[in-house]
Amino acid sequence: MEVMRFAVYFFLISSLEKRQNEIQSEAKNSMFEKIDKTWNPVIGCLHNCTYCWARNLAETRLTHMEKYKDGFKPDIAEYELKKTFRKQYVFACDMGDLFGDWVPKEWVLKVLEAIRNSPSSYFLFLTKNPKRYFEFLEEFPENLVLGATIETNREYKVSNAPSVAERYKCMVNLPYKRKLVSIEPIMDFDPEIFLNWLKRISPFAVHVGYANRNQHLAEPSLNKTLELIAELRNFTKVKILRLSNNWVVEKTLQYFRLLNFFESRNLYKYAF
Repeated sequence: MEVMRFAVYFFLISSLEKRQNEIQSEAKNSMFEKIDKTWNPVIGCLHNCTYCWARNLAETRLTHMEKYKDGFKPDIAEYELKKTFRKQYVFACDMGDLFGDWVPKEWVLKVLEAIRNSPSSYFLFLTKNPKRYFEFLEEFPENLVLGATIETNREYKVSNAPSVAERYKCMVNLPYKRKLVSIEPIMDFDPEIFLNWLKRISPFAVHVGYANRNQHLAEPSLNKTLELIAELRNFTKVKILRLSNNWVVEKTLQYFRLLNFFESRNLYKYAF
């Protein structure tokens, strides 16, 4: 009996892992899935998100760098504007929010001017304040991906950023051909409402991922997230960034549920 228990356990675990690997493998083959470089001519953020990995990094491991001598305080590194890129997908200002209300317009214009010097590359912007995109519509070059973080359709008090509803409305109305939504860190959501939001935004790609540390967020179950991903793939490209921190826990719980099912019905003799 114990041998059969472990056999069923490993069968279930391997099946779940196989499905996870299939999903991640499919994502890697999508356009714009691989970030080739990160580039931070402007750093810092005042949204004060409780789950911010960038603030933690800037205030600890990066304090020896001149750029981060003041931690996560918003600043511009003029020397970064001289860099050029060739045929790369560049995540611009991932260590801050270039379109935060506190960022001077001149800084944004300097970054856009620098991007024009690398016409063969694409640049990803990601903000929690997409209303500022409208200020620069006439200035945006063609080689941009305009992204917004929308973690859920529900209002959780995890930052000082504009509400997710405001971000959603801005992205729906944004007249730009290459829009992206980042659902990271994903928080629990209402499936029908959230999916409708994303359809109305009509992004060319969506990124989905859980928090990279245990942030005590209101996270959806892994199954709920996978169902959302399946629905998203009906109308857009999906990149999976990180699955649940509770992946092992959830697999174990599924194992025990199925194990109880087998035991209650004496079905081990039919298992293999």
